[in-house]
Amino acid sequence: MHLTQLNRECLLHLFSFLDKDSRRSLSLTCRQLREVYLDPCLWNLLHFSSPCQLRWDNYVLGPSLRYLTICWYSSRVQLVCNIEDWLKSSFQRDICSRHESLVSTFLTHVCHTCPNLLTLTLSGCAHITDQDVVSVLQWCKKLRSLHLENCVRITDRSLQGVAEHGDNLEEVRVDFCRNITQAGLQSCKERRPVIQLSAERSADMIPDSKPEENDPLRKTLQKFLQYS
Repeated sequence: MHLTQLNRECLLHLFSFLDKDSRRSLSLTCRQLREVYLDPCLWNLLHFSSPCQLRWDNYVLGPSLRYLTICWYSSRVQLVCNIEDWLKSSFQRDICSRHESLVSTFLTHVCHTCPNLLTLTLSGCAHITDQDVVSVLQWCKKLRSLHLENCVRITDRSLQGVAEHGDNLEEVRVDFCRNITQAGLQSCKERRPVIQLSAERSADMIPDSKPEENDPLRKTLQKFLQYS
């Protein structure tokens, strides 16, 4: 029996066991399998292990997406991307410029194509901003779980977005986000007491600040000790 003799339901089930690259490779063999590959029902879960993978043409965004994870566990995040902008060398800024907008641009596409998203996890995404998070909350109104980890540009404004737009949120985690404050956490808890809110280490870390005219060395030393 030839593969293409299977009905649509069986082909979708078969594709569901394949990773993104294998799905795309199989889809290039004939029009019928390409149509199966493009079926939104196949893409209810997406996982990316680096922002660069967002550039690849091996996935489909659509209304069936329910679970999205972007995790970047790389030494580059800690040694380059997580450094405050004013402390970066020109070489480090050049490295960041090659990928800093990737996740934000991708999340914009998610906002406009994935209204049924239920769970979003962003880890090591050092360049995403509060506006990225707020936009997801505004457009993906069915979102139930939000997990932000080691996202250094995230501030209390994202928690304000949770309080204002998180009507269906059940769980929010902001772990190792150094610009989250205890006051921001407390305010969010008071405005949305039904949300299970947790923040591992976030409010205890040294927040970003612009260099003080008479004390740049102390700030630099603090950052060095924090990441050493």
